Amino acid sequence: MVPGDERILTHLRRGAVEYCVLAMIADEPAYGLDIARRLTRDGILMSGEGTLYPLLARLRTAGQVETTWRESTEGPPRRYYAITPAGQSSLEAFRAVWMPFRQAVDDAVADTKRSQL
Repeated sequence: MVPGDERILTHLRRGAVEYCVLAMIADEPAYGLDIARRLTRDGILMSGEGTLYPLLARLRTAGQVETTWRESTEGPPRRYYAITPAGQSSLEAFRAVWMPFRQAVDDAVADTKRSQL
């Protein structure tokens, strides 16, 4: 990574990771560790699992997710996270603005690169 990359990723993650979590559980509930593994797979969306559980707690407090406990064949019961109607509304609102926002950023970065040539 180039110096400063982690700082940039931190800022970008702050605004997007909660919506990534909501999208991951939009179709079916997921176990927290499974969510963490998916988010940390490449180190871009999340660098470690430590920040996921506070995020899930905030989403639960905000009414965006709900939890249920399920028995596990591999140990103690597991907490599963499911999106609520309020969380679904938030995700839909994010999706409505994400593509135009991403396109505007892509265009701005491309324009900046071209103007430097």
